[in-house]
Amino acid sequence: MELNICHLYPDILNLYGDRGNIITMKRRLESRGISVNVDECSIGQPLDVDKYDIFFIGGGQDFEQEVLLRDLASGKGKDICTAVDEEKVFLAICGGYQMLGQYYKTWDGVQLDFIGAINVHTIGAKERMIGNYMYRTTPESSGSIVVGFENHSGKTYLGEDVAPLGMMIKGYGNNGEDQTEGARYNNVFATYSHGSLLPKNPVLCDFILQTALDRRYGKTEPLVPLNDTLELNAHNYMEQRLSK
Repeated sequence: MELNICHLYPDILNLYGDRGNIITMKRRLESRGISVNVDECSIGQPLDVDKYDIFFIGGGQDFEQEVLLRDLASGKGKDICTAVDEEKVFLAICGGYQMLGQYYKTWDGVQLDFIGAINVHTIGAKERMIGNYMYRTTPESSGSIVVGFENHSGKTYLGEDVAPLGMMIKGYGNNGEDQTEGARYNNVFATYSHGSLLPKNPVLCDFILQTALDRRYGKTEPLVPLNDTLELNAHNYMEQRLSK
C-alpha cells in the first residue's frame, strides 16, 4: 500500500512547527511498511488533486492569507473544493482551516472571501485567543483527547452541515463562545491546534491515516500499533497540566 500527501503552500503557511504534522504522518506510515510520497505545491504551481490521498494546509497570518487569494482564484480553489467533495482527506490548521471556509471578516469590517470548501466563516476580534488548550474529539473523529496550542484572533462559526471536530475541555477553541473546536466535514479535519498537532496526539494521527487508507483501498485492516511511549508521555504531561 501507499499514500500520496500534498503539502499546500508550505513556504507561506508554516507557523509554529506545523510542518511536523507531515513528518509525523510520513514516519508513522513508513514504520508500518506503507510507502509515502510527499509533494509540495505553492503559489503558481499546478495542483493535480487526483494524485493525492491527503492534503495538509498549515497556519499563517492574515497577510499570508491575503497573498494566497489570487492563487486560489486562478483555479486552485476550485480544485481544492473538488477534492473535499470527493472525500479526499484534509488536515487544515488555523489559517489553513479558515482558508477552506466561506470568508474572513476582520474586526474593522474588511472581508476576505475564501474558497467555501466547507460551510464555516470567521470574524476577527481585537483580542487574541492564545495558549495551550485541550479538547475531546467527537466519536466520529476518534473520540480522543487532543492537546495543542492555539493563537488566533478570528472567531470561527460552523454552518449547519458542518460538525465540530471536538468539544473544548480547556481553552477557547473555535470562538470562545460555543465550546466547539475545529470542524469535520466529509474527510476534512480542521483545527486551531498548532504545536505541532500530530506528534503528541498519535491516536488522532492514526485515525486520519486510517481514514485515508480506507478511502483509497476500501475497508482496510486496522493499523498495527506502534511504540508510542514518547508521544504519550508528551501528551499526558500536557493533559495533566491543563487539567489542574
